[in-house]
Amino acid sequence: MAHATSLRATSPWLADKAALVTGAASGIGRATAFALAREGAAVLVADRDGAGAEAVAAEIAARGGTARAQRCDVTRPGEVEAMVRAALDAFGGRLDCAVNNAGITAPGALLHDIALDAWERQLAVSLTGVFLCLRAELPVMRAQGGGAIVNTASGAARIGTPGLAHYCAAKHGVLGLTRTAALENAALGVRVNALCPGSTDTPMLRGFMERSEAARKMILASIPAGRLGSAEEIAEAALWLCSDRASYVNGAALGVDGGALAR
Repeated sequence: MAHATSLRATSPWLADKAALVTGAASGIGRATAFALAREGAAVLVADRDGAGAEAVAAEIAARGGTARAQRCDVTRPGEVEAMVRAALDAFGGRLDCAVNNAGITAPGALLHDIALDAWERQLAVSLTGVFLCLRAELPVMRAQGGGAIVNTASGAARIGTPGLAHYCAAKHGVLGLTRTAALENAALGVRVNALCPGSTDTPMLRGFMERSEAARKMILASIPAGRLGSAEEIAEAALWLCSDRASYVNGAALGVDGGALAR
C-alpha cells in the first residue's frame, strides 16, 4: 500500500454522503467502493468474503478515504439487515447511496440440463439478494427523504443467452425489481436504477472464460469495442447514477458494454 495515490477529489461528487456496496471485495464492487470513496463518500464495504472486505476498506483508508468493512451474505435476511444497521451506525444514521452488486456466475448448461440446486443458488444470490438489500435500504431512504440505489444487472438482463437460462432469469428479474422500486419511491426522492455491464475483466469472468475456450472466443467476438471492459469503467457509471448529476435518472437500465447490445 506504500506509494498509493490519494483518493481525494478536488470537487467531490458525494461529499459527506454515506454509501454501501455489496460484493465489494473484488471486481466491479471493489472498483465501485474506491470510486465512491474518491468522490467523498464514506463507504461500507460488504462482502461474503469478510477478509476481502476488510482489505478493501483498509486500502481505502490508507489512501485517504473513509470506509468500514462488513461481512454479509446477501442470501441471509438477518445479515442484510445487520449490514444496513452497520452503515447507519458507522456513518451518522444516514444511507445516501447503495450499490447492490453481489452476484455469481454459474457453469453454462442448456435449460433442460440445469440442476435445480444450480438454478436455486443463482436466483438466491443474484435476484433474492437484490430484493433483500432493497427491502432493507428503502425504508431508510424513504424516511430520510431521499437516496440513490444502483442494482447491478447485466447485458444478460436484456437478451437471452443460450446456456445461461438461470443467469438470464435472475438478471431479468433484477430489472423488474429496479423498475418497480423506482416507481414506488420516486415521489419520496429515492431513485433506483440498474447497471447492465457487458463483459468485464473481473476475476469472476476470467474464471468463466478459462473454463471454456469456446466461451472465451464467443465473448470476445461479441464486443464491438474489441476488448473487455474494466471494472473501473463500470464503477464510473455506478458513481454517476449515485450522484446528484443523475438527479432525473430513475428506473433506467444503463448499458455499459462497449456497444455489445447496439447490434
